Amino acid sequence: MSWLSLLSLLASEPVVETVNGPLPVSQLGRVLVHEHILVDFGGAAVASPDRYEADEVFAVMLPQVQAARAAGVQTIVECTPRHLGRDPRLLRRLSAATGVHFVTNTGLYQGTFLPAWATTATVEELTAAWTAEARDGLDGTDCRPGFIKIAVDGPPISALQQRVVRAAARTSLATGLPITMHCPRGQSALQALDLLAAEQCPAQRLMVAHADAEPDPTLHDQLAARGAWLSFDGLREANAALRLPLVVATWRRWGAQLLVSQDAGWYHVGEPRGGTLAPFDWLPRTLLGHLRAAGLEGAAEAQLLIANPARALSKAQT
Repeated sequence: MSWLSLLSLLASEPVVETVNGPLPVSQLGRVLVHEHILVDFGGAAVASPDRYEADEVFAVMLPQVQAARAAGVQTIVECTPRHLGRDPRLLRRLSAATGVHFVTNTGLYQGTFLPAWATTATVEELTAAWTAEARDGLDGTDCRPGFIKIAVDGPPISALQQRVVRAAARTSLATGLPITMHCPRGQSALQALDLLAAEQCPAQRLMVAHADAEPDPTLHDQLAARGAWLSFDGLREANAALRLPLVVATWRRWGAQLLVSQDAGWYHVGEPRGGTLAPFDWLPRTLLGHLRAAGLEGAAEAQLLIANPARALSKAQT
């Protein structure tokens, strides 16, 4: 292969925006697609870096990230949105100290975690704010988001959160960023797909977070049949007996559209030393064994932790 051909191939490889810049998807390695380093549940009116000591958070969370790295994790998707504790500077520090890639987000959440301006903002205004972050960087840094984080309520989805979904669709079309949507109810996720379709945003750009909290597998089938990603990201040691059989059953039907993670961490602002932490390394240490016990080969683990995240997180051409 000529140098010109090689450069053309590298230029065509999809990338993911990390806090340290764009990264070819082939370099993501094993990925945890939904975790948290820091969360501030104080609400949008008070959430601020002034409410925690960044050095303490770094010291508390560093061993957690190091344990994940030792378990083979190379990329952590940090799903804390703005006004809940998003901190790209902290993620950069942790990345530099551990070698783990971090992916953060633009977008907004719901309820008391929405700033006052967002509660009356139009779809156009929300879209403009998020595309500006994707273009210019987050929170006064040059860190750019790798995805759009939103949430929905309902069902049915409220008018306010419908605007949020539509803005996410438009931002995705403008920037190529995928969308992660907090949504523990399958019916709300189906309605969100209708909203994306109305904006001509492909369903394949939507990761339905907390899909494992939806007890009806027929709703999983409907979401996946329309092209959405099923993110089974509430997997913990305490619920493994219940949730991992669901992972295996869904993988057999929709393995190419299934993501797994733990929704773990995190330093809880306001609690001494961040409170009780859930480890990042449990799933990557144990997943292969659980899959093999269910009769699946190691290729299933590689698909769930490497191949599928690389596809789901890839920045689309715009």
